[in-house]
Amino acid sequence: MKLIMGNKNYSSWSLRGWLAVKQSGLPFEEITVPLLGEHWEAQKRGEEFQPSSGKVPILWDEDAVIWDSLAILEYLADKVGRDRFWPKDDAARGMARAMVAEMHSSYGSLRSQMPMNVRSRVPLQNLSEQTKADIVRILQLWAEARARHGSAGPYLFGTFGAADIFYAPIVSRFTTYGIGVPGFAQSYMEAILEHDWMAQWIAASEDEEWVIEQFETAG
Repeated sequence: MKLIMGNKNYSSWSLRGWLAVKQSGLPFEEITVPLLGEHWEAQKRGEEFQPSSGKVPILWDEDAVIWDSLAILEYLADKVGRDRFWPKDDAARGMARAMVAEMHSSYGSLRSQMPMNVRSRVPLQNLSEQTKADIVRILQLWAEARARHGSAGPYLFGTFGAADIFYAPIVSRFTTYGIGVPGFAQSYMEAILEHDWMAQWIAASEDEEWVIEQFETAG
């Protein structure tokens, strides 16, 4: 398998796809294509990008090609067993699926005002009301997941899984922009940031030389 990704510093969807492949335990080659770089327009029209119309991440597995991060996760779950990604308990699994779906389709204001920038530390003073509402909603979901289903470990549903993969970029954003969170959320964020795969991603992000100016002036 090979996973084509954007810059690790900026591409939140690439982080989700990469974590999903790591969680699968399957060997893969990762290929980073700098977003919006000098050759980006030409590269995204290439054969490897054609199925996704130039979007990343995109996973190739011999003849199979999957280009949406949630589809990548579900494809891998089918290959290695769904219990590796989703809670076994019906109620927990149902909530995890709903949380992942909501993360996949929502929080437009937060995404716009707080783009992922792993290397940066830029506290925001003027959050929009909608971004504040997005943050409150996410914290409410984290609190409910931890309270109802998180007793077996430090992650949203106890053990690391699909929900953590999809909310990991939110942890990065909260860190970048200095978002104050209650103690339970801070503990959860620390668990994510200390996870070996996140540590690897963060280290690689810091080593990247590419800079996208429009993502360096958020707020």
